Amino acid sequence: MLTGGGRAVGVLDLHGGRVRFVHPREPTALLDDEDVAADQAYPPYWAEVWESGVELAHAVSARSLTGASVLELGCGLGLPSLAAALGGARVLATDRAADALAFAGANAAENGVTVETAVCAWADPAPVLARAPWDIVLAADVLYGQRGIDELTPLLPRLVQDGEVWVADPGRPLAPSFLAAAKERWAVVETLPTRQHDVRIHRLQGPRG
Repeated sequence: MLTGGGRAVGVLDLHGGRVRFVHPREPTALLDDEDVAADQAYPPYWAEVWESGVELAHAVSARSLTGASVLELGCGLGLPSLAAALGGARVLATDRAADALAFAGANAAENGVTVETAVCAWADPAPVLARAPWDIVLAADVLYGQRGIDELTPLLPRLVQDGEVWVADPGRPLAPSFLAAAKERWAVVETLPTRQHDVRIHRLQGPRG
């Protein structure tokens, strides 16, 4: 799985207390010198500890999710998935990178819970659509590329019926266009603050049509 740089241990403060997680010590060590084109198309962003993921995990941990079905898209290290599982949810963490899923699963096991994982690209979402509708869909810092937004925007309403979508974002330039499109597809679109000034959680509910 991790061939260079080793692992580091981080600490995550949740409403239920402090938990530990592992992450690559040097994310740049994951770059593949033999496949530069692949790294340019899909850099190993999953290996970073992003503030949006930390804040989304903290927000998720404030809710009791016993028995809820929770899906995380682009899970990276899986911190929001970990928080949901600790809250009693049945969680599926997805990412296009298999290495990310290995860390998400390891972080759940480190804290005594189970998070199911699956490789899934938004352009080919059959694995997550097959199990819809979900009670909560989570995504952290996924609004950084137009291609991703073009795939994510029509996908999200297909994933829930009476559930919610929470998208944490640190103020990426493309976030306003995502929200404008969301207001055409969702009955409720609201933006909530977090502990970090730059990070907001966009909550979507009630898909139209």
